[in-house]
Amino acid sequence: MIRVILADDEAMALRRLERLCAALPGVEVVAACSGSEAALAAMREEPCDAALLDIDMPGLSGLDIAALRGPDGPAVIFVTAHPEHALAAFGVGATDYLLKPVDGGRLDRALSRVRPARGAGDPVAVPGARGMRLVRPEEISHAILEGESLEIHTAQGPLICAWTLGELERRLPDRFVRVSRRALVSLDAIALLSPEEDGGAVATLRGGERVEVSRAAARALRRRLG
Repeated sequence: MIRVILADDEAMALRRLERLCAALPGVEVVAACSGSEAALAAMREEPCDAALLDIDMPGLSGLDIAALRGPDGPAVIFVTAHPEHALAAFGVGATDYLLKPVDGGRLDRALSRVRPARGAGDPVAVPGARGMRLVRPEEISHAILEGESLEIHTAQGPLICAWTLGELERRLPDRFVRVSRRALVSLDAIALLSPEEDGGAVATLRGGERVEVSRAAARALRRRLG
């Protein structure tokens, strides 16, 4: 499942983009924003894989949002009526650049560039102070971003590395789910999912650890767990 945020100040264009995404298998819209400030806030609050952004918006432009998203931010796909910004778009790390009116097939191809190719059981080479540590995915229960360091919790104890959470997620099979901007959890490690009053949840893992789950991630996680 690819989680996406949409941003366009034109209501008709935003609704059309939302409909196109809804028609694609494996795509979930976690926020549809009518302005750049709302889109930037949504990117900071909800875990997402891609942001589909218009460029010409009041206040911050789509290019500004892409530049501000941070190293662990989502992939950016621009959806715009202006071909002249393509060079600047790829200069801020855009994954793709779509011209309006975009069709579902072209959008699907753009999103396919965001979908990671993951081997189900391939070991992950985790860099550390003493060299590379090979860890099999089934050994990992969860990972937490603590400040600038990533703590990967394994059966042999925690590993500390300088990866972003997104870099680790791209190396793991899809049994691992992003439950917030700062946490990744293996579905196999979840023993209990407890609802919270704000719509989020707390995942209690088989080892007793408790991991906070955001509202959007809690909805997706409940659907996936049935």
